[in-house]
Amino acid sequence: MGPLKGIKIIEFAGLGPAPYCAMMLSDLGAEIIRIDRKSSRPETITTRPGNPIDRGRRSLAVDLKRPEGIALVLKLMAQADALIEGFRPGVMERLGLGPDVCLAQNQRLVYGRMTGWGQTGPLAQAAGHDINYIALTGALHTMGRAGEPPAPPLNLIGDYGGGGMLLAVGMLAALLETRISGKGQIIDAAMTDGSASLMTLFYGMKAAGLWSNQRSANLLDGAAHFYDTYACSDNRFIAIGAIEPQFYALLLELCNIDDPEFSRQMNPAGWPQLKEKLTTLFKTRSRQQWCELMEGTDVCFAPVLDMDEAPQHPHNQARQTFITRDGVVQPAPAPRFSRTVPEVQHSPARPGEHSKEILLDWGFDADELGVLEAAAAI
Repeated sequence: MGPLKGIKIIEFAGLGPAPYCAMMLSDLGAEIIRIDRKSSRPETITTRPGNPIDRGRRSLAVDLKRPEGIALVLKLMAQADALIEGFRPGVMERLGLGPDVCLAQNQRLVYGRMTGWGQTGPLAQAAGHDINYIALTGALHTMGRAGEPPAPPLNLIGDYGGGGMLLAVGMLAALLETRISGKGQIIDAAMTDGSASLMTLFYGMKAAGLWSNQRSANLLDGAAHFYDTYACSDNRFIAIGAIEPQFYALLLELCNIDDPEFSRQMNPAGWPQLKEKLTTLFKTRSRQQWCELMEGTDVCFAPVLDMDEAPQHPHNQARQTFITRDGVVQPAPAPRFSRTVPEVQHSPARPGEHSKEILLDWGFDADELGVLEAAAAI
């Protein structure tokens, strides 16, 4: 089940990008044990019971303030291939579970660290969220309409694309290297680094004189009439991305546009006026009518679907892009593999739900469990 079957990972329960990284690796087949605090985790937006981001992992509740709890985790660490933690720099060291200690216990361990600002730098100890990290890298400034403040793009860029996915890539690379060297290492994944990396194309375009700091003045930020969203007569929306000349020509053909002004596609001076004309045109039909005309063609067209509609779209249904588990509609594991097919291993676990089961599976005997319970370590 999944290409990472046989890989064992310890995850320290946290927020946002670290759990997303763990979810991805679990979806790909890794066995992941989540270490929860012995008392219930404080409920937040992302830690509510049943959240799919917690899927696929079993939970072991440990009191990390007790020496028996730390000793237990270190014994588990000796069997693990990797570790995921998302605390502020220094927290794991203060617990007695820093990289030096863990790598001394297991020299092959890949130690994955997820933070917003990174393990070093003037801001390393400051609190922050996705919006702050993408603000520092130039990403947030590029988003939004002219004359308006930058628009927060959900927390997809800093937390998940530049955070959780970056950590997952780093850990997979390190696990591959460990097979050659026999040695583990530390992965310092910062959301500022990751969101900066996601901006590589745009820094390149700016260096070439093809991007400006002004919002809604560039090819891919909604300025171009052929790359934007439009309202339809039913107050639903469509997305047009007809950048290439042949796709743009097809857009004009299917929409019966013969206005000569549209022939100057790449003249930014004309974009505002052409956008007004397309705005008027697209309001003459419903979203479904535009779908019937353009969906599946090379116009680069799609309806803008909400979260209730997206799982019902025929393309998503054909590919089983969404699944329903425990009554919750959620994205399926991705990407696809031809042979080692990923799947969700477990429903989201309650803290400590599998404590005894995990320890028995990982080689602890009944007497050791009794000692740990007597010490209130689990």
